[in-house]
Amino acid sequence: MQIRCALVGMPGSGKSTVGRQLAQRAGVPFIDLDHRLEQAIGTTIRSFFEAEGEARFRELESEMLAEVAREPGGMVLSTGGGAVLRAENREVLRQFGPVLYLRASPEEIFKRVKHDRTRPLLQGGNPLEKLRDLYAQRDRLYRETAHFVIETGRPTVHTLVNMIMMQLEMADNVAASHAP
Repeated sequence: MQIRCALVGMPGSGKSTVGRQLAQRAGVPFIDLDHRLEQAIGTTIRSFFEAEGEARFRELESEMLAEVAREPGGMVLSTGGGAVLRAENREVLRQFGPVLYLRASPEEIFKRVKHDRTRPLLQGGNPLEKLRDLYAQRDRLYRETAHFVIETGRPTVHTLVNMIMMQLEMADNVAASHAP
């Protein structure tokens, strides 16, 4: 089975960490959309956000997502936390392959990222409150986009990868049994 899936979720939900291990386990490339964007724009997302603004960033994110989605073959794609904000991105992701929402509460995420200075939306003010606001805005969009919701609260990364592999294998088996 060749895996081709995308991971969505809040900043700090584990998309890059889980995605990297999932891709390694499945023997497919791992693509981190944020890293691809940083390579293309030649600076960090945080710097770009400050210089050009979020709207311009979201335009480039949509273009890069569409470009990656056209690449053939298996892969695990980790999206940025805000990739689901645009309807066009949600549609591209649903067509891409199974989408997994790595769901974590704002409080769990805060514990993981409170010392991370690279996340532009979590700088300044009250980061926990900001995470709660983002979660309130985005949870329904993640759910709307995802084929599967994976709770990331307690399990280890290894356990999460196993859970995802089982979900994808079951989905693949169901699809195969319904094929003409």
